[in-house]
Amino acid sequence: MLRLVADENLTNGIIRGLVRRNAQLDIVRVQDVGLSGADDPTILTWAAETGRVLLTHDIRTIPRYADQRIETGQPMPGVFVIPGFLSVGQVIDQLLLLVECSLEGEWEGQVCYLPL
Repeated sequence: MLRLVADENLTNGIIRGLVRRNAQLDIVRVQDVGLSGADDPTILTWAAETGRVLLTHDIRTIPRYADQRIETGQPMPGVFVIPGFLSVGQVIDQLLLLVECSLEGEWEGQVCYLPL
């Protein structure tokens, strides 16, 4: 099962819903690991160091920094970009599908935009 980190702008209702639907889910928020207010490159570095796929609503800057990591050969375990127009239920369904059906390392070096 994939390990996840949610950045500060991810809706808390998504995180709560994910955990309610799958109590075994390994997810942390950047605020919970001492990265509150950290910039995007720092968050992506931490995600890479801990092997966690980043969940974000940030369609503007996170993908650009993730692409820079990929282009420079730095590890980047993956990013799932979640647009604001999807309902919380849709997001939870899609993320659970990705988490439960993906192999560890499958999203390395990729930025995935929801909906699938």
